[in-house]
Amino acid sequence: MSESDKCMSMVEAIRRFVKPETHLSVGGFTLNRNPMAAVYEIIRQRLSGLHIYAHSNGQGVDELIGAGCVRAIEIAYGGNGRFAPTCIRFRKAIETGQINFEDYSNYQMTLRFMAGAMGVPFLPTTSGLGTDILQKWGFSPEFREAEARLPREKLLVMDNPFRRRDEDSAKVVLLPAINPDVTIIHVQKAGRQGTVCIDGLTFADVEQAKAARHLIVSCEKLVEEEEMRLEPGKNQLPFFLVDAVVLQPYGAYPTACYGCYDYDPQYLKMYRQVARDDVSYSDYLEEYVYGVENHERLCDLVGSDSLQRIKADSPQGYAAGLERS
Repeated sequence: MSESDKCMSMVEAIRRFVKPETHLSVGGFTLNRNPMAAVYEIIRQRLSGLHIYAHSNGQGVDELIGAGCVRAIEIAYGGNGRFAPTCIRFRKAIETGQINFEDYSNYQMTLRFMAGAMGVPFLPTTSGLGTDILQKWGFSPEFREAEARLPREKLLVMDNPFRRRDEDSAKVVLLPAINPDVTIIHVQKAGRQGTVCIDGLTFADVEQAKAARHLIVSCEKLVEEEEMRLEPGKNQLPFFLVDAVVLQPYGAYPTACYGCYDYDPQYLKMYRQVARDDVSYSDYLEEYVYGVENHERLCDLVGSDSLQRIKADSPQGYAAGLERS
């Protein structure tokens, strides 16, 4: 193994980079490419007080919140599609005041990550003008004042300094940058030094990755860097942005990883049922998260038949004909 080899186990990656109260960005989109192996390892290591940033996440965010790892979240949408249009533990935590939250649109969250990636303190947009997102703030002024890493304002609206014609927007919205301590993403392929190739939609993963101080990448397939450089135009992230590479087959399970496997409707239906009840949810965590040593053992627990059922067909990239209801 060379000095530039960043491969390590998920246990080591989480232990090394994610601490209590870390500002953590979670990649993926609703039921797609959530870094679930990392999420479960964070829960197993019983990390708490996390400040979460997500674009539109589902299962990963819901399980972190349900396990009591999260103190605050900034997000556009938390949902699991047909299984939970609004994630169940996420919704319950907000309705009961268990966590602090701030709400932005999908586009606004992407711009905030992009600002962080660009190294600028904010980006202007006209997106959101005329909506309640500008008026309704989640974090209290006291919470923002006490959290030195947060901007004092959710956003600002100002006169457009370049307005010249009547048809030009009179106002612009200034969105504060996000620079997480750590971003975690799950991808189809990565090199041992950290070069990343994402197949299919990238969502906001690239912006989230570039905005972070540390980046953990889990992957379905691990290859030598020389192979990643054969077709450099297919790579989204260069190796020097990455701190840890974890080979983790089925690392997004039970969410989907395009080209590799679909989401598991049976698991997600079971999860929806147990998430509605505190006792059932606690039992679920004991059996499926704390009760297994790692993600490989979780896959053993759900069984090879379940994994085979969701295997992606080619060229569709998902499991054609999968019973999803």
